[in-house]
Amino acid sequence: MAAICVFCGSSTVLEPRWLELAAAVGAELAGRGHTLVSGGGRVGMMGAVATAARAGGGHTVGVIPQSLVDLEVADTSADELVVTEGMAARKTVMIDRSDAFLVLPGGLGTLDELFEVWTLGILGLHDKPIVLLDADGFYTGLMGWLEGVARERFIGISAMSLLRVVSTVDGALDVIERVD
Repeated sequence: MAAICVFCGSSTVLEPRWLELAAAVGAELAGRGHTLVSGGGRVGMMGAVATAARAGGGHTVGVIPQSLVDLEVADTSADELVVTEGMAARKTVMIDRSDAFLVLPGGLGTLDELFEVWTLGILGLHDKPIVLLDADGFYTGLMGWLEGVARERFIGISAMSLLRVVSTVDGALDVIERVD
């Protein structure tokens, strides 16, 4: 099966529904036999997705910079924990180790990761699926903005088609499995 990189929030002050969503993703990844590649944190949605994946018998790979290990937020229960020198190296390892990308709700770090893998795909540097899980309309505003940017031709139609937007966990993994 595939190694699926999940980008998501690591905030510790989230509403329970977001942690439940992350746990549902982790459980479904494991249930379908996929490996989870994550940012290597044990907090927030990142911790919830990894914990649920392991609870379901899934293999987890965490990739985390030393600076976050030093803050004691590393997912030391990961089946494999890769420690990098910095955030840029972290993203490179996560991209290299993954067959697909699944973006859950998150903040600036999540958006940074989304835009990096999307840009690399647009440039033809990878052909891995990128799926945005728009649970509860979380990304509706972003998608509206992106559609406006595309109308102004700053983003091409072919670039927009590389980002697949779905609203359910099952739907997200179905899209990845069809492309993979």
